[in-house]
Amino acid sequence: MMNVLIVGGAGYVGGGIVDSLIMTHNVRVYDSLVYEESYRKDVPFIYGDIRDREPLKEQLKWADSVIWLAALVGDGACSINPDLTFEINSESVRWLKDNFKGRIVFLSTCSVYGAQDIELDETSDTNPLSEYASSKLKAEEILEGTNSIIFRLGTLFGVSDKFARIRLDLVVNVLVTKALLEGKMSVFGGEQWRPLLHVNDVASAIEVTLDSDLKGIYNLHYKNYKIINIAEEINKKVPDSIIETTPMPFQDSRNYRVSGEKLLSASGFKPKIDLSVGINEIYNLIFEKRIKDVNDPRYSNQSFLQHYGLS
Repeated sequence: MMNVLIVGGAGYVGGGIVDSLIMTHNVRVYDSLVYEESYRKDVPFIYGDIRDREPLKEQLKWADSVIWLAALVGDGACSINPDLTFEINSESVRWLKDNFKGRIVFLSTCSVYGAQDIELDETSDTNPLSEYASSKLKAEEILEGTNSIIFRLGTLFGVSDKFARIRLDLVVNVLVTKALLEGKMSVFGGEQWRPLLHVNDVASAIEVTLDSDLKGIYNLHYKNYKIINIAEEINKKVPDSIIETTPMPFQDSRNYRVSGEKLLSASGFKPKIDLSVGINEIYNLIFEKRIKDVNDPRYSNQSFLQHYGLS
């Protein structure tokens, strides 16, 4: 079986990826547990920071493939310390390229497209509007010409696994939480497009393509939604909630919808987890009071880093 090192595998995205690969690959997880208090999954685990090169280099010697999830994620989180953002999101990838010649799976973001009014494919112009998007685009450029498959992820939603931290700073997850606990969802603008993607469809895409010969950049999303339409879908689940709209940008000026035809044509894979599934997952967590304090900073990348920092 192929040896697969999942760097950053203890996080929100990594949980589902580990679960999808452990039966068919030899999996190890390398993680610094920035947002986690422990790693309890029955998988070989190495505690380490990606900036600690020597212990990471030892693990790369073992690996046939590396799934590189380690990153500062989100516009707000990355704006706190732009230099650190580029060190972790871009320069660490340059080091990986120089020190590992096997298969690389890298997660980028559809945020690299910025604000555009047409449906975008992988040949479309990029227009990064944040340090997060710019740092991911830089990493894409670094990996050009290598044995790498790069997924530009849509906006994630839903629950990953039973162990990883839930994220309540993602548009679907936070709107469900607001609808249940406050009885209203505040939507600023609402006409902006987002390509949505259930977090575990990331795992499914990697499972399908990891052992393939596919290289290059692929958009990965389930369906394009306007922000207002997301709120309307949530309202079906929480009918007593009110949608409040104001003529303001929704946190930022991003607006993009993408095509996933390139990945479908190349691999036959198409994400399949519907928005309603993710809405129900978050609804059940909140309704059954399975999260003690939804305002705990650990559920938001930006809030956590502002509160605790990253050394």
